[in-house]
Amino acid sequence: MTALSVRLPDSLHLQLKLLAQQEGVSINQLVTLAVAEKVTALKTEDYLLERAAKGNREAFLAVLAKAPKVEPSPEDRLL
Repeated sequence: MTALSVRLPDSLHLQLKLLAQQEGVSINQLVTLAVAEKVTALKTEDYLLERAAKGNREAFLAVLAKAPKVEPSPEDRLL
């Protein structure tokens, strides 16, 4: 495991401390979770951009054109 020293404004540190207390976790756990969530969000965005770059609009529209042009049943609307 790696130690990381971070400089935070006092106001942000206070908010972090209060939030950690409210959540019943240490500041370290809260920061670790926050960083993990941010890394995951950025990696997901990159993944989706890569997938979108491989997409083919014409192929998508061709498949979509095969779908029946009917209103969904009431049961389907609940899904």
